[in-house]
Amino acid sequence: MPITNRLYAEFLGTAWLVLGGCGSAVLAAGFPQLGIGFAGVALAFGLTVLTMVYAVGGVSGGHFNPAVTVGLAVAGRFPFSEVVHYVVAQVLGGIAGAAILYVIATGKAGAEIGSFATNGYGDHSPGKYGFVSALVIEVVMTFGFVTIILGATDKRVSPAVAGLAIGLALTLIHLVTIPVTNTSVNPARSTAPALFVGGAALSQLWLFWVAPLLGGAIAGAAYGLLRSKD
Repeated sequence: MPITNRLYAEFLGTAWLVLGGCGSAVLAAGFPQLGIGFAGVALAFGLTVLTMVYAVGGVSGGHFNPAVTVGLAVAGRFPFSEVVHYVVAQVLGGIAGAAILYVIATGKAGAEIGSFATNGYGDHSPGKYGFVSALVIEVVMTFGFVTIILGATDKRVSPAVAGLAIGLALTLIHLVTIPVTNTSVNPARSTAPALFVGGAALSQLWLFWVAPLLGGAIAGAAYGLLRSKD
């Protein structure tokens, strides 16, 4: 598949993830009496990935996440020469999704975007969890997510189940991590809303690049332990 087609698929998939996932948190989570809460936001993030994996996964592989791209490259399942291309497309897609969400969220009188579904630790953690908690949970959960992706897309597994496994994994991750960091496990998802909020969201953004990329790389390196040499 030509690189242009694959980059557009990554752009589109990441835009959908940010618009759907962050949009559920910004627009629907706290809606008076009818809000979807943490569980609804977790499900929304899972559904964004599940739907786009089936829609465009056959074009680009359905990464939608720099940590996934890096993890697949370390595992030998994606060329290192294309990692930067994919990451740029993912970040731009995330920004596009956040821009659409910003226009919608500010489209009523007196609207304020608040934290805009940004990630953080300390005073900017939903549960006021500190730096160490945020670092550990982001590394570990990204490790688990990328391991599941590698396993679900392995040639030994039916490709029909991949999207479901990956979407449910992301849902589970959000159910655990929203109180700690508002859940990143994806640097592109973290960058996009942070650009619209600024301040602490930007000053803490480095962690939500370093931790997911580290977790993804470890998963890629360790996946060989789950495979035979043939």
